[in-house]
Amino acid sequence: MMEIVVRKLCTHDFEALFDLVQRFASSFRPERAAFTDAAHVLVAQDDAWLGGAEHSGQLVGYCLGFDHMTFYANGRVSWIEEIMVSEAHRRRGVGRALMAGFESWARSRGSKLSALATRRAGSFYAALGYEVSATYYRRIL
Repeated sequence: MMEIVVRKLCTHDFEALFDLVQRFASSFRPERAAFTDAAHVLVAQDDAWLGGAEHSGQLVGYCLGFDHMTFYANGRVSWIEEIMVSEAHRRRGVGRALMAGFESWARSRGSKLSALATRRAGSFYAALGYEVSATYYRRIL
């Protein structure tokens, strides 16, 4: 397995992060100005975790997630919005490391659970102990 460093991202990472975001997006085409505005907010937001995975000094994956209070869980829950690993680095532990980084952050914030919606990687999340819980609905506004 390759050596992977997971850490919170900062403004110095935006160029490499935008490259990954462009390869991840499926419903919307990333726009540079909107990305930059959002990235500045996200790195400063305490209820957001914008983590990156590095291999040999290169950003090879990222994870964006949040936590918030709920009634149903008697407290905080954490939700992963985006997780992406560059195609060349998949199946090498990067996604697992990003998930572990997010879960560690979520635990430190007192979250009761971690959740996400996916269409592509169900077996990956099942291998990490995640279980199918609900159907995801959306409406483009």
